[in-house]
Amino acid sequence: MKYNSEILVILLATLIIIGYQIFRYSALTKELVRVRNDYASTTLVFADRIKVLQTDLINTIKENGDLNNNLQAEKARNDGFENQIGTITSKVGILDKLSKTDPQLLQKYSKIYFLNEHYVPASLTNIESLYAYPRENKPEQILISVWPHLKDLLVAATSTGIHLQIISGYRSFGEQTSLKSSYKFTYGAGTANQFSADQGYSEHQLGTTVDFTTTGASATLNGFEKTKAYEWLINNAHKYGFTLSYPQGNSYYQFEPWHWRYVGIELATKLNRDNNHFYDLDQRIINQYLVNIF
Repeated sequence: MKYNSEILVILLATLIIIGYQIFRYSALTKELVRVRNDYASTTLVFADRIKVLQTDLINTIKENGDLNNNLQAEKARNDGFENQIGTITSKVGILDKLSKTDPQLLQKYSKIYFLNEHYVPASLTNIESLYAYPRENKPEQILISVWPHLKDLLVAATSTGIHLQIISGYRSFGEQTSLKSSYKFTYGAGTANQFSADQGYSEHQLGTTVDFTTTGASATLNGFEKTKAYEWLINNAHKYGFTLSYPQGNSYYQFEPWHWRYVGIELATKLNRDNNHFYDLDQRIINQYLVNIF
């Protein structure tokens, strides 16, 4: 009887434990289901949120792309405006420079264009005595803006042992008149017209032209073309903006190897490179170089 009671107690305890475990399992199962449901719900919410974020991101990228395209288009327009402004500014600068540059300086005067008796270069300066052929009471002059180029030429020639001097620079309308009259008296009108311009047609009146002389050349400049000075000028004068006005075979005057005119480095270099001469070019082509003459 005693054993039966013990067994009964054991069975009862076992049933209680089993019942508790069943209850515990049931409760855990319900909690797991709830957690799974919450997880599934949260996953759906996150999925929806991710879709919304992805849509927002795509729209933002598209908007940024549109903004970037608009920005690039605006930048291109601004660059176009800047280029236009730069072009306009450049043209205004060129026009301003041209307005301040004497348009007569690159005109073809010998027997073509005429300089009236009132024309005087804007500003003349005396050629340094070291480089001027000595004459009594007759300082040689040149346009002040041409002098630095002429001096560079003279200094460069001297550095190579070439002795150059200016025997004639600027001449006024009146001086050319007197000179031409004396030539006509001495040589006759026909002969004088072959080597001397009438007043108003002389390049010397521009103040950009000089007659060179050197050791070994006579006072009349005969034989200048046989000197080393002439050879040096042929090879180097263009570097300083000077060109020979009346080469052999020209249609205006006899060959004058001593007579050189400043036309600007750019034009003088072109003439030298093309083996051409100032009076061979059309005036419209020459005019294009006026803005760069200085």
